[in-house]
Amino acid sequence: MSFKNENLINTIELGRAIKRRREELGLSLRDVADVTNVSASTLSRIENGTGKPDADNIARLTGWLDMPIDRVMNKKSKTDVEAVVYYPHEPTPEIVEAHLRADKNLSPETAKALSELFRVAYKQFSAPESKNK
Repeated sequence: MSFKNENLINTIELGRAIKRRREELGLSLRDVADVTNVSASTLSRIENGTGKPDADNIARLTGWLDMPIDRVMNKKSKTDVEAVVYYPHEPTPEIVEAHLRADKNLSPETAKALSELFRVAYKQFSAPESKNK
């Protein structure tokens, strides 16, 4: 039995999350491939929005990202309300992004833009005190 991941998984969102985490950690595609057991070429396609990962790779990647799989699931309809699900160990920008995405008053594009703005500001202002002086 097979199912169409493209209907269930937002691979664009998954690709953005992988690229963002990889760059934050200073890792190459090969480094991530070694850790996740997902080929570097598959990772590259996912990051570029052209890959359609299978269920095993989705599980491996969301595990590596340490994010709930529902973060990259497509919603059934525009009227569905997304529950905000996060784990206490998640970084604050991930938690804020979940809340923005769940806000029914924001379009997905606006939620994404606000999330990126918060990410930049958070990175700048959450630096250790020694960096701020």
